[in-house]
Amino acid sequence: IVFSGNGPSGICLSYLLSGYTPYFKRHSLHPHPILQRKLEEAPEVSVLDQDLEYLSEGLEGRSHSPVALLFDTLQRPDTDFGGTAESVLTWWHEPDRAIPHLVLGRNAPGGAWHSIEGSMITLSKGEWMGLPDLPFKEWLKQKRRGLKNNRATAEDIAQYYQHYVKKKGLQKNFRCGTVVTSVRKVSAESISNHTQNDLQEDSDSLWNSNEKSTEVFQVDGYFQTVEGDKEPFSICAENVVLATGTYDNPTWLGVKGENLSYVHHQLSALEEAVKNNSVGIMSDPVLIVGAGLTAADAILFAHHCNIPVIHVFRRRVTDPGLIFNQLPKVMYPEYHKVHQMMKEQTAACAGPYESYISLPEHHVLSFGKDKKCIFQDKNGCQKAYKISMALVLTGSNPNLSFLPNDGIDLATDSDQPVNPKRNPIDVDPFTYECTQEKGLYALGPLAGDNFVRFVQGGALAVASSLLKKANKNPP
Repeated sequence: IVFSGNGPSGICLSYLLSGYTPYFKRHSLHPHPILQRKLEEAPEVSVLDQDLEYLSEGLEGRSHSPVALLFDTLQRPDTDFGGTAESVLTWWHEPDRAIPHLVLGRNAPGGAWHSIEGSMITLSKGEWMGLPDLPFKEWLKQKRRGLKNNRATAEDIAQYYQHYVKKKGLQKNFRCGTVVTSVRKVSAESISNHTQNDLQEDSDSLWNSNEKSTEVFQVDGYFQTVEGDKEPFSICAENVVLATGTYDNPTWLGVKGENLSYVHHQLSALEEAVKNNSVGIMSDPVLIVGAGLTAADAILFAHHCNIPVIHVFRRRVTDPGLIFNQLPKVMYPEYHKVHQMMKEQTAACAGPYESYISLPEHHVLSFGKDKKCIFQDKNGCQKAYKISMALVLTGSNPNLSFLPNDGIDLATDSDQPVNPKRNPIDVDPFTYECTQEKGLYALGPLAGDNFVRFVQGGALAVASSLLKKANKNPP
């Protein structure tokens, strides 16, 4: 089995496929009485071997995935009500149930968390970022650190994921510095005579040719050496798990001049510009386009550095779909502050915040070579501003260029590109296997699960399915 992606989804699945098996902890009490009764019916049978559809029936919460809600509530029984009840799971290591697998990723274990500015605070509460059987809070205590407002920094999260892989002994399954360039189905016969050039010393354990399997997946790519060389590899596997997340491919506006050198699509460009002193207090304003949390992080960062900002976004400030209108003020004071700035500091009326102008219900028409940017409001009225740099932070899409037709055929709407919020990959809700391609699985944002606490249920579903295929479920 090969996974493409080594973020939280890939790490959690590697843990479950390494023989770590969850059971209902005897004498523990779950606040959901119907679930408690179901769990008491077969406490000697691992959750992985039970009927996940039956167990998750009737559960409600902040995810559309029944299995995500199930695994979340087993690990954090009353967390949505502010409770701190202990997990009702106990974990046993059963090495004979382990399934050989490889986790391929560009970064260190933790995936895109290593690409995010380390001081950024997570949207989710810190304990929701934790993986099975190693609470994030406990790890943070060992570092003699507490959680600010129950939330953690991106650097903490990235370090925790690396620590988790070491602590649970999963390193042998991970190959970092790898880039997958192609995943395609081939007939087993066509490759049975070829020697596999793979990333594992013991290639037999990775792919045991199965009489029944006439087709396998060929995974091609390259390994980036410390010297910067690219060493190609080619692996064959009966099952492939897509867990690449969505951080790779920022969304573009598609307007004239967007490819000019002063227009950027990642927050790191602003951090870099501040370090190089190419923007500062006396610069022309930095343009920030977008009304999501990444745009808010950019505004907070610029505000902290006293850099003037023009903020452009399409929605009304009161739009209920705006993320700021969905966040509790007490828990997210910094995002509430950005929302206040957006409301009070429009170009039409000067407000209390210096060096910030909000342009709601505007969109960018073009970027000029002279760094002049033209906007248009909802009435068709146009404005021009001179800026120092632009940050277009309107979301990102997965990069699935390694799949045939960019993976579009796998999406819920197969006429549109895969999008984590609007058009995820179409998977079976209880196995996370792609409905259009057997043997191919999708996890995390690709399957519509956008929070770390909920990607783990997908890993449970995939592990349960793969154990059944490998006949490693007890009768």
